[in-house]
This record gives sequence, C-alpha cells and structure tokens, in this order.
Amino acid sequence: MEISKLSNVYDKLAEAYDRKRSLFNIDEIVNEFRADLDVDRGSLLDLGCGTGVPVGSLFVRNGWDVVGVDISQKMLSLAHDHVPEMKTVCSDICSIDFDASTFDAITLVYSLFHIPKNKHRELLGKLYRWLKPNGVALFTYATKEFTGRDEFEGYIDFLGQPLFYSHETPGKLYRLLENVGFQVVSGKNYSIANETFLWVTIRKPM
Repeated sequence: MEISKLSNVYDKLAEAYDRKRSLFNIDEIVNEFRADLDVDRGSLLDLGCGTGVPVGSLFVRNGWDVVGVDISQKMLSLAHDHVPEMKTVCSDICSIDFDASTFDAITLVYSLFHIPKNKHRELLGKLYRWLKPNGVALFTYATKEFTGRDEFEGYIDFLGQPLFYSHETPGKLYRLLENVGFQVVSGKNYSIANETFLWVTIRKPM
C-alpha cells in the first residue's frame, strides 16, 4: 500500500478505531512485556503508536520516556489527548531514523504487518541498531489464521476500510530475525476480538 493511502485510511479510521479500541484488549500482554524488561524506567519507541492507548499510556504511567510514531496525524491528535506526556512524530515507520543504541525497548503493535514483505528486513535492521544492547522489542505478526494463507500480501477489510497486510511463515520470520542478529525470546499466538496474530518478543544481545 502506498504510504499516502495508508495515511488516508488511518485518518478515516481514527475516531472509530479510538471508540472500538477496548474491543482489542491487549493490556495484559503489554503489561507482561513491560514487567519482564530488565529496566524499571527507560526509553520506549512505539512504532505505529495510533492513539497512544494502551502501549504509550501504560509506559508513561510507569515513568518511561516514550516516543510514538504514526503515519496518521488524526491518530496522533488523539494520542496527544490521551497521553500528552508522549512525544509524537508523524512519519512512515520505514522512513524515520534515530541514533544507534537510543532505546531500551521498541514496540510495533499492529503495525509491522502493514509493511510490504520486501521492507521487513530493512526495518528490523533499524530496530536492531536503535536498541541498546540487551534491549527488547515486541511486535505483532499476521498469521495464516488471520489471512487464510501460509504467506500473504494483499488487502483485508478493517472497520469498513481496505488495509494492506503481509506476512511470511513463522519459520521464515524467525530465520530472518536470527539473520538480523536478534535472539527470539518468545512467539505466541493470541486471539483477540476474533483476530489471531503472532506476538513476538526479540532481544538484541549484549
């Protein structure tokens, strides 16, 4: 999906997405991720932060410095209302850049699978560079249970709007992560609001 189209779709979805966010209750997963981190308070990069809830809001409440990046200005306007302490940047997550070893943790919740497969390696390489040694990232990955195919690249309706999704098999994903240099900490399917996605935690070695 072209970046401008993705931005337009999420601008249209912003208010409905915000109203229906409670249907996609991921608080327990995000809380568990934060609790397992080696630092009590640190710096988090939330790529595809949306309205700032629940990831940004949870980390800010626990004393973290959070940078939220999203392609939709309307999503970020809502994020400013919900989590005014979070620094926000309106950008394509594939285009933005940060200094090496900047963040203790990075999250990509419901965002990586909107990126074409041929860009996954480059983006994951950036995550590796941006994380501090021993830093950890959490991301969601589309699955056969969601798309109906072992591998997929195409459009699926979400809240009445066509959204681009892509994924490889889990085996190919794990090999890619290891080739980039990550340690795969965990990978588990969760079904939330009748959508099944793979939630993956990865670590940059010391």
